[in-house]
Amino acid sequence: MSRTKKEVNADGFTVKALMRNSVVARPPPTGVFKQRPSKPTAFRTYYERRELPIAVDHNSRGKNIAWKVDIDKLDYQYYLPLLFHGLCETEYPYELLARQGIHDMLERGGSKILPVLPKLIIPIRNAMNTKNHQVMCSTLRILQYLVMSADDVGVALVPYLKQILPVFNLFKNKKRNLGDAIESRRDRESIGDLIEETLEILEHYGGPDAFKQIKSMIPTYSPA
Repeated sequence: MSRTKKEVNADGFTVKALMRNSVVARPPPTGVFKQRPSKPTAFRTYYERRELPIAVDHNSRGKNIAWKVDIDKLDYQYYLPLLFHGLCETEYPYELLARQGIHDMLERGGSKILPVLPKLIIPIRNAMNTKNHQVMCSTLRILQYLVMSADDVGVALVPYLKQILPVFNLFKNKKRNLGDAIESRRDRESIGDLIEETLEILEHYGGPDAFKQIKSMIPTYSPA
């Protein structure tokens, strides 16, 4: 009478895994796409202290913001980075105030934007590294607008791409038709398509070195 050998659980790439009766365990999930919780930002702290010249415009049912001072008189070196730190926010009204505030300042900033660019890289990178669908999509659209907001911003951004493109490379294939859970969020916007669009804008406005830099970080990048 033959005996049935008991199965043995084993980790992959071990001696035990080579035994006939071994059952190799699946590798644990890497968690590379897992959202990272964001701590309250400096933007929220300053807003709650009433140290920012913006507020929700209640006459517009909370869909717009009201500036307490003339945007043209703002210190861009101080206020624009603070608003960019607010890109990590997902709660109302902080999300609305940060994103709309950035849009308004970029729209009116002109030559004031380029000198502030180095201070915006870390907030952009932090927002992308949250791996939160809502935050990433908003940040990508803000990045597009930033590049097109003033002369030479796209060219000046090229040396900093190494700091922000790693997450692009990770999520560039996250397209809506893949059926991934990350695309079932509020607006069902495709991160992969938005990344592709952003890369093309970065290349277009980034001058002769932009394509080389993008390609070195994202080897599969191929503009349409």
